[in-house]
Amino acid sequence: MQNSKLIRTENLVKKFPVGKGFFTALRDINLEFDKGEFTGLVGPSGSGKTTLLNIIGALDDPSEGEAYVMNSEVSQLSHGKAAELRNQHLGFIFQTYNLLPVYNVFENVEFPLLLLRLPTKERRQMVMEALEWVGLTDKVKSKPVNLSGGERQRVAIARAMVKKPKIVLADEPTANLDAKNSHNVLKMMVDLNRELKSTFIFATHDEKVIQYLRRKITLEDGRVIDDVPMVTNGLNKGSQS
Repeated sequence: MQNSKLIRTENLVKKFPVGKGFFTALRDINLEFDKGEFTGLVGPSGSGKTTLLNIIGALDDPSEGEAYVMNSEVSQLSHGKAAELRNQHLGFIFQTYNLLPVYNVFENVEFPLLLLRLPTKERRQMVMEALEWVGLTDKVKSKPVNLSGGERQRVAIARAMVKKPKIVLADEPTANLDAKNSHNVLKMMVDLNRELKSTFIFATHDEKVIQYLRRKITLEDGRVIDDVPMVTNGLNKGSQS
């Protein structure tokens, strides 16, 4: 079944076994996302944000219902096909950065491209372009341990964006950053969203992130309780900076 929506979920349910019963993390989620969105899944811890992000990212399967990502039904993908979808079209940004400590900045950003088996020269050009986007071309040989928290998150953004993914999933990306670095990385993501037309979906309860969103989807106890456009937000402020 073909559909023009980049992502959509239909009656999505996710249950986790707990003792002799189940914990229902997501309940009847029906959502659609278009190309170029800058959207947040907002709610307290335990509301289902990360679970939904993991299903959209083909990292987990729904218990009931369907999730379609680029017209592929997530639960029907083999491990190989799910990995192929992630490698080719998705970028991930995590609150803990998930950088490889033995690799330098260049090697960390290059890593997703190795999975695509691109020629060395092409990989180098793509890595340097991504590091230029985040202002870290002078840190190519630095190891993560020698970087500040803000710099590590910028490396993580470069790694997520290096292959120019259609979808970027960011799970609490500012959780370990101070206010200044949070706004810097968010403005950076706004610019990349505008330049590359990638769809950004955040899982967050951080007010600093929320003010940059163009759409806010509020979850509570695994249900969508609100889905509204954001008119006056940090996106406008970022474009004027």
